[in-house]
Amino acid sequence: MKQQKYFGEIVSGYSIPVLNNREIRATAGIMFLSAFISLVLILSDGNFVPVKYVLSVFVIEFSIRLFINPKFAPLLIIGRFIVGNQKPEYVGAAQKKFAWYIGFIISTVMFILLVVANAYSPITGIACLICLILMFFESAFGICLGCKLYGFVKKDKAQYCPGEICDVKHKHEIQRISVTQWLVILGLITFLFLLSVSFNNNFNLKPHNLFQVKKYEHK
Repeated sequence: MKQQKYFGEIVSGYSIPVLNNREIRATAGIMFLSAFISLVLILSDGNFVPVKYVLSVFVIEFSIRLFINPKFAPLLIIGRFIVGNQKPEYVGAAQKKFAWYIGFIISTVMFILLVVANAYSPITGIACLICLILMFFESAFGICLGCKLYGFVKKDKAQYCPGEICDVKHKHEIQRISVTQWLVILGLITFLFLLSVSFNNNFNLKPHNLFQVKKYEHK
C-alpha cells in the first residue's frame, strides 16, 4: 500500500496535519532581526552585502520547507532548539504552507533583483517592507497574516490558527479595551505631539560624550 503524502505532522488529538507554532514564531523573530539589521546597514551605510546573504538563506529556507520537508529547514531547526523546553502550540499546516509560499515568492523576487541582477528599485523596497511586516506580526504578536489571507482565498476554513484568530468569537472581559484605556492611548499621542512641538530643536541636537572633558580655548 502506497503511503499517503501530507504536509506537516500527524499529532494525536488533531484531525489534520499540524506544525509547532512556537518554533515557527521563534524562527520568524530570527528572520525579522536579520532582515532588519540588513536594512539598517543599507540605509545608514549603503552596504548591500549582508542583505544578499540574508536573501540567499531565506530562499533556501523556504524552498526546503515547501518542497522537501519543514523538518530539515535550518532556521526552523534553530527555532526548535531555542524553544525546545516550551510546550508545543499546534497550528494547521495548510495555512502555514500558504503563508510560506508568500514568503518564498517575495524572497525569490528580491533574490533575483538584488543578488542575481545586482540592482535595487522601488520593487525591492516594497517587497522588503512587506516581508518585514509579515515577520514582525508573526514574531511580536503571534499573528500570521498569511494564515488570515488563506481563509479568504481558500473555500475550506482554516483550522487551528495561532491564537484561534481564524475563528469569529466573543472576546473575554480581560481582552476588552475600555473607553478609559482608549483615552490613555489618546493621551500618549497628545503627549508625543506636544513633546515634538516643544522640544524638537533640543531633540535635534547631537548628544555629547558624557565622559569627554570639553576643551575651552583661552583668549
